[in-house]
Amino acid sequence: MSTVTSSFLPKDSDLNLRQRKRNFSVPKEELIKSHNSEFHELKRPERVYLSWGFCKDVLIPSLFTILSIYLRFQKIDLHRKVIWDEAHFGRFGSYYIKHQFYHDLHPPLGKMLVGFGEWLSGFDGSFPFNSGEYYPDKVNFKFMRQFCASFGVLCVPVAYFTAQTMGLSMPVVLLLTLMFTLEHSYIILSKFILLDSILLFFTATSFLCMVKLYSLRRRQFSRRWFLWLLLTGISLGCVCSVKWVGLFVTLLVGVYTIIELFEHYYDRSLGRIKYYSHWIVRIALLIIVPFAIYVICFKIHFSLLYKSGPGDESANSLLQANLEGTKITKSPRDVEIGSVITIRSQGLTPVLLHSHGHKYPSGSQAMQVTGYGFMDANNNWTVQAADSKYDSLSNGGHLKVSDGMQIKLFHNATNSTLSCEGLPSHVFLHGYEVYGSNTTAANSENESWIVEMVDYLPSSDPKYPLEDPSVLHPIASRFRLRHAKLGCYLASSGLLYPDWGFHQGEIVCKQPWATRDKSSWWNVEDHRNVNLTIDEKYKPPKPNFFTNFIIINFAMAVSNSALLPDPEKFDSLTSKAWQWPILHIGMRMGAWENTYNRYFLMGSPYNTWLSTASLLVFILFGISTIIRWQRQSVAFRKDNAWEITIKGLLPFLGWFFNYFPFVMMERVTYVHHYAPALYFAVFVFGFIVDHFLSSSKSYIKYPIYMALYGGCIYTYLLFAPIAQGMTGDNSEYKHLEWLNSWNIS
Repeated sequence: MSTVTSSFLPKDSDLNLRQRKRNFSVPKEELIKSHNSEFHELKRPERVYLSWGFCKDVLIPSLFTILSIYLRFQKIDLHRKVIWDEAHFGRFGSYYIKHQFYHDLHPPLGKMLVGFGEWLSGFDGSFPFNSGEYYPDKVNFKFMRQFCASFGVLCVPVAYFTAQTMGLSMPVVLLLTLMFTLEHSYIILSKFILLDSILLFFTATSFLCMVKLYSLRRRQFSRRWFLWLLLTGISLGCVCSVKWVGLFVTLLVGVYTIIELFEHYYDRSLGRIKYYSHWIVRIALLIIVPFAIYVICFKIHFSLLYKSGPGDESANSLLQANLEGTKITKSPRDVEIGSVITIRSQGLTPVLLHSHGHKYPSGSQAMQVTGYGFMDANNNWTVQAADSKYDSLSNGGHLKVSDGMQIKLFHNATNSTLSCEGLPSHVFLHGYEVYGSNTTAANSENESWIVEMVDYLPSSDPKYPLEDPSVLHPIASRFRLRHAKLGCYLASSGLLYPDWGFHQGEIVCKQPWATRDKSSWWNVEDHRNVNLTIDEKYKPPKPNFFTNFIIINFAMAVSNSALLPDPEKFDSLTSKAWQWPILHIGMRMGAWENTYNRYFLMGSPYNTWLSTASLLVFILFGISTIIRWQRQSVAFRKDNAWEITIKGLLPFLGWFFNYFPFVMMERVTYVHHYAPALYFAVFVFGFIVDHFLSSSKSYIKYPIYMALYGGCIYTYLLFAPIAQGMTGDNSEYKHLEWLNSWNIS
């Protein structure tokens, strides 16, 4: 066979380049064949790879997002009335537009976002969002709902990329995304002005960020890793700033972080300095950053709500006094014998000292003295001198109340005097009962209290003359009342009386654990004295942000704990946690007459039942895996353990952390509380499907996938009316009541 020596060689071939340098002879036919095969080997896979990359990274999630938009925006204005919790969160959003201070049991971020959506819609805050009331034409409630629905829409692509990053097979990624897109409860909760879609969005982003950190675990301390660690901290801060249940996904990220640090601890190739650097970075970005975001949300909250509003009474006197249009009136600056005052606790529960005609069921059986959070005539007390020689000052004359003075507090409405005689308190275990005594034979020693001045805050106006700090002044003075006989101090215990005390705050006389125990500190809030001149020029001190931050958060905790079910009343809206995973019950949202568009809040039977079953299967899988590992019938490499952890164990813990606390809670619970837990349960289902089908033959697994897709779509279409709005006669939906406990029709 003849050969030719050619100077033409493929430019990209190192081998042929070396051959040229050595002046080797290559057959022309082989050269052409080698060149063509090399071209096809290099170019064709690249072309296919780029095309598939575009589909899975852009096209597929975009199609799911479009479908999600359609389902969540469809007929979003069909119900033209204020429905369910729109009466709360729509109104709370309007307070930001009107800048009126309010109190709620949830952190402010979600409600500020609702308010932002209302502001974008052109809303002026005038509509009160009364439950069941029609939206007037001037209120663009459709845009408000669409704004909230946008967060629900975004949960779908976030779930898609989470499943993809976890390393699940593409058929399972598509299945999970389809389940989230067609989940009835998520669609319903996205259609209205609620916090749930916002909460679910930040829960989903927190989980996505955690999974991204897992995918970058071999590139720690790279720029990309730092970025996702920062995004994780930001997302955790946001989810906790919407609702406190965001702490549950924060706990999940904490578990993942501990597992990582535990692995690094036993990595002998990692120096101690590098190991401690892992701790420092995670503390900074996963603890400090979320807390900073939480604090910043409250800073913005206080900055926006600078006018007097419906929540004034939940705040301390200093914050109230600085609100525009405050209910705290201008008053004389020196409290004297004969003055009528209200006093507010400086403790974590800033209640007003209150009394009424109802009596204690035991102990002194005298009139109750309580802590009350609202302005009321029963909060008024007249300052009297303990020494009878000063009684005439109650009708005229001037004697300033000052440090060390013995006084009595006379309750005008019940004609009684604040007293204590050493009887045990009713709720707090280490205090004495405080009561109102109106018997003529009362021991004056039981009624005498010694004023102890502990702090004074000067006016915010530098030109205002400095007051005598030893004299009792409204707003500015902080004082204690020590019982003249027992030596204990009047205090708010922070606990609530039971039903007989109308769940008002308990007031006791106790020995404080320290001088700066602010539960025994008080300040005068309102002050009236006809013999004194009102000082119109006085400007109160500026409130301390962190003091307000702590008090408001404690008030939120108290409000949460007060949401207890009434055993004597049946509430058709509430449900128990055990009912959620088995879909034992749903919830009617709003009126149920045939003339209304009706929504039934319930999870998709397909998603809920399959995900619940997968939780049980995962437990059995975990037990079986541990037993096999102990018997050394299966060997685990580190990568295998990480794969099971990120795909199965952490989603299972995410479900557990978001579900089990509601089992233990005594507060009222509702169906929508299961939404975050369901999100993680569906991921557990995805792991089970992927684990058992990944090694199956194609002719087995792909028909199963198609059946799973079909079941999800069929279930959505069948139950679509409960999410898109039921119209017409209720009997038309009788066929949807698969369980007797579903009161759909």
